[in-house]
Amino acid sequence: MNYWQEHIKIGNLSFPRFIGGPLDGITDSPFRQLVREFSPNELLFTEMRHVACVANDKGGIKALQFKQLERPLNFQVAANRLDFIEKACEKILAAGVDIVDLNVGCPAPNVVGSGSGSALMADLPRLKEILTLFRKVLPIPFTVKIRAGFKQQNAVDVAKLIQDCGADALSIHPRLQTQKFEGRPDYALAAQVKQAVSIPVIISGGVINFKTAKIVYDQTGVDGFLIGRGIWGKPWKLAEMERHMNNEQFVIDNKQMFYWAARHLDAMIEFYGPKGLFAFRKHLPFYLKGLTDASALRQKLVVSNSLEDVRQTFVQLMEQHGS
Repeated sequence: MNYWQEHIKIGNLSFPRFIGGPLDGITDSPFRQLVREFSPNELLFTEMRHVACVANDKGGIKALQFKQLERPLNFQVAANRLDFIEKACEKILAAGVDIVDLNVGCPAPNVVGSGSGSALMADLPRLKEILTLFRKVLPIPFTVKIRAGFKQQNAVDVAKLIQDCGADALSIHPRLQTQKFEGRPDYALAAQVKQAVSIPVIISGGVINFKTAKIVYDQTGVDGFLIGRGIWGKPWKLAEMERHMNNEQFVIDNKQMFYWAARHLDAMIEFYGPKGLFAFRKHLPFYLKGLTDASALRQKLVVSNSLEDVRQTFVQLMEQHGS
């Protein structure tokens, strides 16, 4: 077997090299259920939730509600202090997940403003305390996601700390917090991180298909690929990359795309109730992209309050694009 057919090992578990990454408001339970229709074995991430939110939940947090078919599942959390970590981990473990991931890479102002996310890369003593407690209370694999750094690059030092604190793997988005998602990812830095630690290193950022995965692997030697923004609106993306990896064709035509859009809408309604129609709106542009009348359709559907009208539109689109 060559590199691409081998699995990435995280603790006592192993998975295909392409992993479904976390996107807040996007990679929720309904979306992950669709991904599972195409990719039964790949590791998927939940959306990020702060440990205080999880610890204080009285049964209303949707992130803790998912179907077991969504596993293997990595539950991603944010933390800026020790208080809520143990209670949050108890609830996460009770829900039944395979891995817990600490996000030390989120660049969002509201996250870093609280001292969470990538802000922790500028506060290594606090990060060490948080990492140590997670490792102490988690009997399952523990991973960490980082960036190139907060305001300045220090990913290599942070990666060594993460390894020393007992994490089983780390993923890196090699841009600074100040860069958000702009500019070219620093793959040379990702290669340095890979060389500096012995735990698996997963790359995040800039990989949208198998061609780019191969280019990035050649530059970095990483162990896996976290596909985040590239999976939005494409629940088949991991399967597509797997097929292309094996030199096989993979095609989703318009008729199939509208079928999966309708399935996605139904899954959103099942999970969120009537609010699912509004939550689905952010996915619409991806399913309509490329149509000659995409703009008019999008404008019509994003203001529709009728579930039946939106469903019927997808039925009509399937009929129009049928063979």
